[in-house]
Amino acid sequence: MPEKYELLIAEKPTSAKKIAEALADEKVAQEKNKKVTYYILAHKGKKIVIASCLGHLYGLVEKDKKGWTYPVFSYEWKPIYENGKAMTQTKEFINTLKKLAKNAESFTVCTDYDDEGTVLGLNAVRFACNQKDANRMKFSTLTKKDLVESYEHKMKHLDWDQAYAGLTRHELDWIYGINNSRALTLALKTAGIFKILSTGRVQGPALKIIVDKDREIIKFTPEPFWQIKLEGAADKQSVTAWHTEDKFWEKQKAEGVMKRTKGKKAVVVSIKKKEMLVAPPFPFDLTTLQTEAYRCFGISPKETMSITQNLYLNGYISYPRSSSNKLPPNLEYQKIIQDLGKQKSYRELVVQLLKKKILKPNEGPKIDPAHPAIHATGEVPKKLTEREAKLYDLVVRRTLATFADPAKNELMKVEIDVNKELFVARGAVTKEQGWYLFYGAYAKEKHEELPPMKEGMEIKNPVITQLEDQTKPPKRFTPASIIKELESRGLGTKSTRSTIIDTLYQRHYINEKSIEATKLGIATVETLEKYCPEILDEQLTRHFEEEMEQIREEKKKPEEIIDEVKTELTKILTNFKKHEKDIGKGLLQATKETRTEMSTIGPCPVCKQGELQLRYARKFKSNFVGCSAYPKCTATFSLPQGLPKVTKTFCKECNYPQVMIIRQGKRPFNYCINKNCKLKQEWLEQQNSKMETIKVNSEE
Repeated sequence: MPEKYELLIAEKPTSAKKIAEALADEKVAQEKNKKVTYYILAHKGKKIVIASCLGHLYGLVEKDKKGWTYPVFSYEWKPIYENGKAMTQTKEFINTLKKLAKNAESFTVCTDYDDEGTVLGLNAVRFACNQKDANRMKFSTLTKKDLVESYEHKMKHLDWDQAYAGLTRHELDWIYGINNSRALTLALKTAGIFKILSTGRVQGPALKIIVDKDREIIKFTPEPFWQIKLEGAADKQSVTAWHTEDKFWEKQKAEGVMKRTKGKKAVVVSIKKKEMLVAPPFPFDLTTLQTEAYRCFGISPKETMSITQNLYLNGYISYPRSSSNKLPPNLEYQKIIQDLGKQKSYRELVVQLLKKKILKPNEGPKIDPAHPAIHATGEVPKKLTEREAKLYDLVVRRTLATFADPAKNELMKVEIDVNKELFVARGAVTKEQGWYLFYGAYAKEKHEELPPMKEGMEIKNPVITQLEDQTKPPKRFTPASIIKELESRGLGTKSTRSTIIDTLYQRHYINEKSIEATKLGIATVETLEKYCPEILDEQLTRHFEEEMEQIREEKKKPEEIIDEVKTELTKILTNFKKHEKDIGKGLLQATKETRTEMSTIGPCPVCKQGELQLRYARKFKSNFVGCSAYPKCTATFSLPQGLPKVTKTFCKECNYPQVMIIRQGKRPFNYCINKNCKLKQEWLEQQNSKMETIKVNSEE
């Protein structure tokens, strides 16, 4: 009879390996079921087998599908490999779990401790392993200490409140997404064009927020104002001061000041200094990390989440999908900081920090019951990509900075009298760097030192200038600021917000880094506002978010919320159906214009009349560039494999349009479409050289 063991189910292969190495008394045995690796080990003499999922192995699908109709409320969980070729590898992971479950006497879920991780772990347990319950490990870092402690203090059951909340969210998002997306797509189809349009519980309100910002900007009317500046010298150093009125809304009033001050002396009448303490920053929650990564490096929120997930899986930082900015004392601050000191880049900072008698972080108000704030673990990275290194450094320095002393700034305000008209010069000097030193280049340190001045001294060679300006429209959202806005409105979750914004890009509802709604995005919002505003209602979305929290608190049952959603959605879709043709007409022209706009890369250099556009050849299953004047102009340009995207940039060598090529797992690159371009030929030779090197090395 085969020996029994405990089966641990991890979220991904990387985390399975980490957990195995952490728990093993001695050596870990690595086995394979076809191409899927699993691990065998002993922990305190007890046999353990650790296998993994590959993210979600099961997804919701329509039950008893009857074509493209709505509303749809019949669904079930199915292996995701049954729904798409891209997910065929998940079949082997399911088969491996099924095989290993046969001789397992107990089961433990060790997936990420959040709604998503809990749902994928539960589905693996009940569908692949045919079990109703399992033990549950809870950890926030993949360090040996945390993993051993998590295993030895594991829960005897799954966290069912979290599981029910996660399952309900999946069902709710599926119901909203499939029904509203089908309704939009079919409405457009009635108008004579087929294009997949999507909207969802959070996607609709998010798009409306962006369109509303566009409306603010369009409606904005600039208002002129005038400012008066004084420039002169004090102690042979230049000094600049501004009239205390700041903005003059009446030109006549500003000109009156100019007349009264012309040719008059400028005398210092008041000098005020005050010290201001600047508290250290809070530890990172996910939203703050995403906004800082965008500010410092221009890395998008979605990419930040992907990179930090890799850093977490390698044990270098804590779990990134956290909404907390608190670091509990049981983290053993001193050990983490000491371990960070093993890296040369942080050694001197750590020495300074460890001189403090008490190590206490400057915590913020946000709480996440599942995880602490994002922090460095102290494990020394072995190898990092350029972007991983940047984000790792940001997290380390933020971790250190939050334990540092406040910075001390001296603020200086100098009032200068010119014939009874007051001008003010302001300066700021850092007296004590405090946490600025630890946060390094990421700190917004101000340094605007004024020259030495005394009351009664005269400013030499004063020049007074009247400047005209006008008020500026509101700023557009960036990929980072829209994430922050969604959080402030209680829309979406820390894990889903960046994906929602990415979907808006993919569906061509928005474009550019300074986010602007496309014609399709604007038309979608305007049409839905007119005929079906409930799809865009953020209050309704927030209501269901709050209800899902009540599941976690055992105040609501999942079926209550799902029934409420079905009732609400039935009303919305019944009304939508009545106006389907009108909605389709409202979307038709904008769809065509946006499709053209998003595929046009520039004027045709051959016929000089048409526009070059991205095209797809179904016969050859490849993308290419063709002229809009076809068949009069037959100019075509081939493209390399990958997803092409319009750049609106042109080659510096030949001035032909460039197309961005996006490949999975690789950095995007701009590609000149001119096959005779010298720079392109050099680039192709470099790529071929690299491939030859890889080939030779593999043969050796």
